[in-house]
Amino acid sequence: MLKYTGILTWISTLVSPVFSWFGLPGDAAMAYVSGYFINVYSCVAVISTLELTAREITILGTMSLAAHAMVVESAVQQKTGTAMWYSFLVRTLGSVLLGLGLNWVLPGRPDMLQASALSLAEVPFFNLQGAFWPLFLDWAIGLIKLGLWMTCLIWALNVIQRSLYEFGVMKAISRFFKPLLMLFGLPEKCSFLWIVANIIGLSYGSAAIFDELSRGNLNKRETHLLNTHIGICHSNLEDLLLFAACGGMWWVMLLARWVIVTIFVWMLRLYFLISSNSISKIKVE
Repeated sequence: MLKYTGILTWISTLVSPVFSWFGLPGDAAMAYVSGYFINVYSCVAVISTLELTAREITILGTMSLAAHAMVVESAVQQKTGTAMWYSFLVRTLGSVLLGLGLNWVLPGRPDMLQASALSLAEVPFFNLQGAFWPLFLDWAIGLIKLGLWMTCLIWALNVIQRSLYEFGVMKAISRFFKPLLMLFGLPEKCSFLWIVANIIGLSYGSAAIFDELSRGNLNKRETHLLNTHIGICHSNLEDLLLFAACGGMWWVMLLARWVIVTIFVWMLRLYFLISSNSISKIKVE
């Protein structure tokens, strides 16, 4: 509906002046906002129409990978016990910090960028984009196809998940990834869900996360730690390769998000430690 009513274009024009802080032209705002509200594919589609450098694609790709499909994926994380406002806040903040940081550290930082070709006064807030029903039917057909694919994938994931536990493979996987997860500040028992989120993402991996929680394998705090990490850093196979194919530097997009989520997770662990000590002190008194 945001796309059909033209509101998405208006939002992009509104925020375009801010993008100079990220070393991006104003036109890149449309790509970011599309990815933020819809998905990575819409962001990539807009990028293909722009003449961006490898540096700009890397920054824009990193920001979009950290914060995309916010409505859908925040709803998924809410179902696992993490509030939507928290997901929105952490992922948006992480995206902004990544944009600012990469613009500062990557070579070739521009001194000044031209603003978007359109001014906000020239873009109507409400402007219908053609006929509704053709656009709606394309969306509905795509949604049905996606639903069927997700059903098959989710069923297969649940079978694999239960099999790994049944035959003891899960323990071996957890031991293998234990050093990396310790660095990230995540519990060892998060190994399988971390792998699922990194390979197929939040939307597809949601059923595995729900199943893990329903069996009590993760408590509330462990779930918050995991959601903080995978909210910003997930789908590091398909989505990352999409931006790499557009010309972005994949290793920068991956390592930058690993750095920011590691900081966020350890800050959350510190908060949990302080709050636990405060509660214990109150009980003793």
